[in-house]
Amino acid sequence: MEKRNEVKKQPVGCSKQSEFVRRMEEKAEDLSTRTSGFTRYKTLDSILNVEMVKEKSAEEIKQIWNQYFSAKDTVYAVIPAEKFDLIWKRAQKCPSFLYALPRKEGYEFFVGQWSGTELHFTSLINIQLPRDVMDTPSLATFKVVPEAQCLANQVQLFYATDCSETYELVETFNHRSSEFKYMSVIAKLEHSGLGKALRPNQVSDTS
Repeated sequence: MEKRNEVKKQPVGCSKQSEFVRRMEEKAEDLSTRTSGFTRYKTLDSILNVEMVKEKSAEEIKQIWNQYFSAKDTVYAVIPAEKFDLIWKRAQKCPSFLYALPRKEGYEFFVGQWSGTELHFTSLINIQLPRDVMDTPSLATFKVVPEAQCLANQVQLFYATDCSETYELVETFNHRSSEFKYMSVIAKLEHSGLGKALRPNQVSDTS
């Protein structure tokens, strides 16, 4: 607990970059190992009757998809093929990035790591802590859908953007980490409006 409190008092990015990257890779590998036993890729026909919708238009399929998930307590979306292809292409080149969730005071940072078509999140504080005091993945502690929705929106904001300046943050984080400025992420969130979506009285404080 003393180590945890000591790390919490330190500013983001205070740890040496090489140590930070090493811990992030270890955490991603550990998460992948622990989830490999029960995570299974779902096929489209396990959710949707593909044969029945073959003759329907894209708009009709979109309505069916949204109607199916609207009654469920989950995050869902319909992404145009070109946007998905762009996200997928960029995810292979830049498999990790730093995301931020608004809290009552400031932001809580999460590292997202792509593994195939899955994107796993863990709190930045877990990566900065010594390995023997790391928590389980923070995504498991989320108590409300809006938190997950906010992260999903950020994935589109940074990976599906047409703005080269925005995507450059992702490239910098992956390939020029010493130049990365975490405040640039917050600035983009505030400018997009996502930074105001989960302010006080809308999410629980998990700090």
